[in-house]
Amino acid sequence: MAGGVRKRSGAGRPKGSQNKASIARQAAVAASGLTPLDFMLGVMRNEALDLPIRLDAGKNAAPYVHPKLSAITHSGPGGGPIQSESRSDRDLAMAILDMLRRGQKEPSGAG
Repeated sequence: MAGGVRKRSGAGRPKGSQNKASIARQAAVAASGLTPLDFMLGVMRNEALDLPIRLDAGKNAAPYVHPKLSAITHSGPGGGPIQSESRSDRDLAMAILDMLRRGQKEPSGAG
């Protein structure tokens, strides 16, 4: 093959696997008996410490314990605006009465 180098299928470290340095570092932390998260949680729970110190520890530990929620966009059909329907109180009462008379759980067309 002239000019190009091709990767051999399956060669190299699998994507997402840890390298030797990461594995060694995690083993050392585990062997010490106290992870950074354990330390921050211990500071947060230590009532003998001042509140600002405890709050800071809690703030730093929170992302490891409680992942951030994703933003959710609400939209109508096809990504357009949400459609709403305005009815008078009398119209709503009549629709409910009609629905009860027919024994339906939802008015027709609702979804």
